[in-house]
Amino acid sequence: MIGRLNHVAIAVSDMEAATAIYRDTLGAEISDKVAQPDHGVSTVFINLPNTKIELLEPLGDASPIAKFLEKNPSGGIHHICYEVDDILAARDKLVAQGGRVLGDGNPKIGAHGKPVLFLHPKDFLGTLTELEQA
Repeated sequence: MIGRLNHVAIAVSDMEAATAIYRDTLGAEISDKVAQPDHGVSTVFINLPNTKIELLEPLGDASPIAKFLEKNPSGGIHHICYEVDDILAARDKLVAQGGRVLGDGNPKIGAHGKPVLFLHPKDFLGTLTELEQA
C-alpha cells in the first residue's frame, strides 16, 4: 500500500536558524518559507536526492506544532510521510484493520497541493504518520 518516503518532518522553533543550518552548514537546497494556515504551520522543504526534509514552524498559538515544541523545546522529528497511490482506498483499508485517522477522516490538501491524511501515532509504533496522494 505505501510507496516511497515523501518526507521526514522536523518541528523547529526558529525557522531562520534551522534553514541556515541546512543551507549554510550542510549545503542543502531549500525552498521558500510558505504559510500553511489550514495546518497551523509554516513550512520549508530541504530537497535531497532521494527525499525531502520538511521544517515545520508554528503559525499562531493554536498550532499543533506549538504544543509539540512545548514538550520538545529544541525541536525534533514530528512525523514521517509516505506516498500512496489512492489515499481513499488506503484510508478505508487502514480503518477496516482498526487504524485511526486523525481529524474528521477526510483528506485535506497538504503542503504539496495534494490530499493528505494523518494516522494516529498509537497505531503506528508511536510515530505520527502522514499519507500523501502520489
